[in-house]
Amino acid sequence: YGKGGIGKSTTTQNTVAALAEMGKKVMVVGCDPKADSTRLLLHGLAQKSVLDTLREEGEDVELADIRRAGFGECMCVESGGPEPGVGCAGRGIITSINMLEQLGAYDQRENLDYVFYDVLGDVVCGGFAMPIREGKAQEIYIVCSGEMMAMYAANNICKGIRKFAEAGVVRLGGLICNSRKVDNEKEMIQEFARRLGTQLIHFVP
Repeated sequence: YGKGGIGKSTTTQNTVAALAEMGKKVMVVGCDPKADSTRLLLHGLAQKSVLDTLREEGEDVELADIRRAGFGECMCVESGGPEPGVGCAGRGIITSINMLEQLGAYDQRENLDYVFYDVLGDVVCGGFAMPIREGKAQEIYIVCSGEMMAMYAANNICKGIRKFAEAGVVRLGGLICNSRKVDNEKEMIQEFARRLGTQLIHFVP
């Protein structure tokens, strides 16, 4: 999770690529309406989103229609978003996760070691909280920086996570700081993490 433009997708894709090189079976689900969460893993190619596929082909789709193999045989899915000015972007995430479940993407035979959800976190509405609410996410990592709006978004995300954490379904794994060269940035994020009751996982200079 994290605000738009903070580096969530780049961080996610680099982590997925590293795990794939270690021989892990990984699926990444892009949960941003821009549908650009998997482009690096697909060697720069755009992927048709779940919502676009449903709009063009109807409900009769197969897993291969919405999931593509990327770098290191990782599996890539893009939820997509509604047409401009129509509908809720969070609905794409709900539709995508439900569709993946129906088509067996999470079945044991898939032998998945990890599933990543790259989620826009400027707002944590019902749709954007879907990976948490449905028990699909076990750990949440927030990408932030020392800029005010990035920290504001991170704080809001933590508020949304807290009630689910109390139910024991998810935990905040920590913060990843993608530096914006703010004065005393690392120390500020370390203190921010302490106040949130979590840790700074990594500082990207």
